[in-house]
Amino acid sequence: MKNIGFEKVNITDGFWKAQQDIVKNASIYSVYNRFNDTGRFEALKMNWKEGMPNRPHFFWDSDVAKWIESLAYILEKTPCDELEAKADEMIDNIAAHQSENGYINSYMAYFESDKIFTNRDRHELYTIGHLTEAAIAYHKHTGKRKLLDCMEKCLDLVYNVFVKYDAANFVTPGHEEIELALAKMYNYTGDSKYLEMANFFVDNRGLHKKSESANPASPKYSQSHLPVREQTTAEGHAVRAVYLYTAMADLAYINGDKELLKACETIFSNIVNKRMYITGGIGSTARGEAFTKDYDLPNIMAYTESCAAIGLIMFASRLQQISVNSLYGDIIEKVLYNGFLSDKTLDGKAFFYENPIEIPPAASKVDDVRYPITQRLEVFGCSCCPPNITRLLASLGNYLYTTDEDTVYCHQYMSSDAEIEIGGKTVKLVQKTDYPRDGKVSITCTGGDVHLAVRVPAWCDSYKDQTKNGYLYIDLADGETADLDFEMVTRFMSANPHVNEDIGKAALTRGPIVFCLEEVDNGPLLRTLRFNSNTEFELGYDSDLGVITLTGEAQKQIVDSSDDAPLYYRTSDCKYETVKAKFIPYYAFANRGESEMAVFVNII
Repeated sequence: MKNIGFEKVNITDGFWKAQQDIVKNASIYSVYNRFNDTGRFEALKMNWKEGMPNRPHFFWDSDVAKWIESLAYILEKTPCDELEAKADEMIDNIAAHQSENGYINSYMAYFESDKIFTNRDRHELYTIGHLTEAAIAYHKHTGKRKLLDCMEKCLDLVYNVFVKYDAANFVTPGHEEIELALAKMYNYTGDSKYLEMANFFVDNRGLHKKSESANPASPKYSQSHLPVREQTTAEGHAVRAVYLYTAMADLAYINGDKELLKACETIFSNIVNKRMYITGGIGSTARGEAFTKDYDLPNIMAYTESCAAIGLIMFASRLQQISVNSLYGDIIEKVLYNGFLSDKTLDGKAFFYENPIEIPPAASKVDDVRYPITQRLEVFGCSCCPPNITRLLASLGNYLYTTDEDTVYCHQYMSSDAEIEIGGKTVKLVQKTDYPRDGKVSITCTGGDVHLAVRVPAWCDSYKDQTKNGYLYIDLADGETADLDFEMVTRFMSANPHVNEDIGKAALTRGPIVFCLEEVDNGPLLRTLRFNSNTEFELGYDSDLGVITLTGEAQKQIVDSSDDAPLYYRTSDCKYETVKAKFIPYYAFANRGESEMAVFVNII
């Protein structure tokens, strides 16, 4: 199948248009300002001296690259001379200080020029990968090719050092990214050298002790424990993993590699069935920012890095391009509305690196235990997530449609219009919807007849008997409209009993949205609330947050907080009061100051 790029899709109204406007009007400036404050752009000039503030770091180039890529996507839809000039200045500095042999890394070339390509975990190939993606985007959407020329020269060096002469101290990168960037470069330029390089880095992973010895971490940490076609479970650093799996899916698609595709499908199944939170977050531990083992999904200590959620969307989208299976669109939707959207404040100016599933009372935290932060920040020491968030939101139209020879597949529902070439004609599809507030969607076709396949979400029980691989097939004549109604039922969702922490608990959902409780709405000690599984909830709206809410009856334990309250007492002595409990979307938590939060609640 062919993916329809975001340049052919305009999100015109509603929930996601508002999110894109926030990125365009606030986030892109906020990230720029904080990166400017912390010296990330100044580092490109390679003139830092001892005693100056903001000593550069070896992965800062990747932060700059993602900001440039984000801007390129924004410029495709909305010209902005001011920001484009800033990006041009950054690119001028990159070009001016590129080494004669093509090498680019503002830290390594300046501070450790004698150690280039000697330390596998120095992120050199990772930053080159992100710069390559930025170069493609900036050329495609502005027509300017200075950065693309730089990266072509840089990738020639990488080819010679790694593929042709085996001259580096390692064979595959510690942090994957260049693999998927090379696949993208091949698709953009048609140069088979980039495909050869992508195949080289993917096919050699897990085969070379040389690579493993250059990285002090365990082979699983960097997915080097087995050759990729033998891997069956998601392992190690979650972001590195899903970037690798995305590249594997890219190559399975390009090369028609069924063995590689099988490995991707097996790993994807392991993630979504055994190692993913209900929000779509992945990577359950701060130790190595990693996957651990099946069903190990702690709530309070959940790591679920923002970049990992983005990587899972990327992985699912690549598989969606290969196979007609609604599972991939379901996972993209789950992550978008929950584990991804929670990454930023509602105003788009601050971000989470980690996304906990529960925030306990501050008084219950143990001093020497590491807990996730509970308020978003504008910038981090490792600030990979903010520009990753902006680049995905700015290019969100990438995830709506694919086509094969005679069918247009609609995977996501957003008010939008799209121009799609199929069967020798260009058709226009216009979506109108108030999704996710309700599940009514109209899709109008003009420009010719179209065979349309629409994803029936996994949470929706209507249309199930009429689907094939989770899609409902509709023939639309020129000018006709398909009116869909994906009934959004409010329901509690339980976890597999192997997830020990969630036994006897459930999470409240409505349509694609996972909800949570916050102390600011429901008072302290959220864990004392308990709900009947068939509780009826009233749909509401919080005008301060700008989000839908669900309110329903619960029993809340009356707590004796006196100094002489017993530590233990008979169950028969417990007293409860009936209260109205208010749930907000998980993505909106932590926007009103410090507060307890819980996704999973007690069920009776």
